[in-house]
Amino acid sequence: MSEKGIVFFPEKTILETPADYELDYEDVYFTTSDGVKLHGWWVPYSETRTTVLWFHGNAGNIGDRAHNVSVMHKKLRVNVFIFDYREYGKSEGTISRAGTFKDSQAAYFHLIETMGILPRDLILFGRSLGSALATYIASRYSCGGLILEAAFTSSMDMMKMYSLPIHSKLSLKDAYNTIEWIRNVTVPVLFVHGQYDYTIPVGMSEKLYSLTKARKYYYLVRGAGHNDTYIIGGDEYFSKLSEFVNVCCSRIE
Repeated sequence: MSEKGIVFFPEKTILETPADYELDYEDVYFTTSDGVKLHGWWVPYSETRTTVLWFHGNAGNIGDRAHNVSVMHKKLRVNVFIFDYREYGKSEGTISRAGTFKDSQAAYFHLIETMGILPRDLILFGRSLGSALATYIASRYSCGGLILEAAFTSSMDMMKMYSLPIHSKLSLKDAYNTIEWIRNVTVPVLFVHGQYDYTIPVGMSEKLYSLTKARKYYYLVRGAGHNDTYIIGGDEYFSKLSEFVNVCCSRIE
């Protein structure tokens, strides 16, 4: 049974690109372990090695993050690589939970193996649904740091919260289990959450924070909801992220 329209809400049409915000970028295509061709954007920043690998949420596509990408690129002065999961945007295939794991691994290895980014220079940034996938990658592969925005504990907890039908084959196999994976993360972690996020309760990221064994930080964006943290937070938001990136970089120099 497909979870499209229940968990995943992919859109094919890309409405904006970094060019709309006067940024140079490259269209990047890469292939997953099961042969699905994915699409992403490489937005370079000169004179830096630090790269943010962006795992986005469950709706729309990378075009809906173009403005956010442009501001992060400018404020943090980092390279940004954002990609679409299968069936989103220009990525091929059919969305599934199992597929998102393969997609995330493919994005990580494309940066490491094809583009030559050193793991120590790679900051994983996961937002909403993407927070689980970023944690999954950080718990298994090397990176410099992990930023989790609007993180949730597990897909089972979310399904119960929204009273969604729980199908054992989908819920147990390939479940998003951030609450277990976070225990195995060894790099610094920054948790970011909107004070009035009613989509994913603040308590979920607080729980994850309490279970994190690595060096950890928590930033509550006062007045923000689920989708407007970087707008409401403004300069303070990017200052917090920049400080964290500097912590990760100084740790590995």
